[in-house]
Amino acid sequence: MTQYIVRRLLTAIPTLLVISFVIFAILELSPSDPVGNLPLTIEPEVRQKIRESMGADDPFLIKYAKWVRQFFVNEPLNYIEQVTGIRFGNSEDRLRYISWQTRSPIVDLIIQRIPQTLWVVGTAYVWAILLAIPIGVISAYRQYSLFDQLGTFLAMIGFSVPTFFTGLLFIIVFSVQLKWFPSVYNTTHVVTDWDSLVFQLRQIFMPVAVLTLYYTAQISRFTRSSMLENLGQDYIRTARSKGISERAVIIRHALRNSLIPVVTLVALGIPQIFQGAIITEQIFRVNGLGQLLITAIQSGDLPTVQTITFLFAVLIVVFNIFADVLYGFLDPRVSYR
Repeated sequence: MTQYIVRRLLTAIPTLLVISFVIFAILELSPSDPVGNLPLTIEPEVRQKIRESMGADDPFLIKYAKWVRQFFVNEPLNYIEQVTGIRFGNSEDRLRYISWQTRSPIVDLIIQRIPQTLWVVGTAYVWAILLAIPIGVISAYRQYSLFDQLGTFLAMIGFSVPTFFTGLLFIIVFSVQLKWFPSVYNTTHVVTDWDSLVFQLRQIFMPVAVLTLYYTAQISRFTRSSMLENLGQDYIRTARSKGISERAVIIRHALRNSLIPVVTLVALGIPQIFQGAIITEQIFRVNGLGQLLITAIQSGDLPTVQTITFLFAVLIVVFNIFADVLYGFLDPRVSYR
């Protein structure tokens, strides 16, 4: 197992380097200008000096080499220094990867936005997993029952209705008409006591509900189809013929094998938590990673777009390895060589 994990991690390094090169090359083809947002009153000579100071006119390979050094060496060292207080060399001379839009380090921006995204998108994803798997199992076990029909109906709504529509619908019903929940997420709110916790729960209710409906529809349908496939297998009939209780047959045999493809779906969906629900964050004014990516794209902030896009690729590769490792715990037939 350990050798398998180490081998997969070593294989992931060249994979991520190729992905980073492709992302960097594609985004470099865009016509974005680092001084495009500066006032028009600035002289062209001053603009050119600013471009040269930012390295925007350097050859492509030099810019890519600088980015690799800043992302893989400088930023991790800066983060370790902030957390531990231990200094590594002259950190003041260490170049950081700066956002064109805010002129601040991109890693700091991402760290500031992650808590807001985890509060909303992470909570919704956890609720979706807790709801979807039981719904999928019961729907498959009681196929064509009223519960199955109702679950199918709600799943179709979650699939077919886009999140921006359900978000607006929730705002109209629960915020405008009933006045139960605030329609705008207050990113500056800090939980310090019971009242502030209640306010936090009220303000995340609608975005969490919208995303939970969307994620639950996906996972529950996948769980249902996987359970239906396994419930018809010979080993299930054999287990029942041996007199094993129905609960044990469902949980120990059918559910365990059915979770293998579901684990892949859930594990590969975890990076979406850090990616942020772009549209939902925009609707409820959640100051998360999704909103940061949108504003960076709108303003042509290539360094921020490159960094966030590459972080998503890293998370997908990491959680893909995590899903492969988890297979071994769910299915003893899986061997790691």
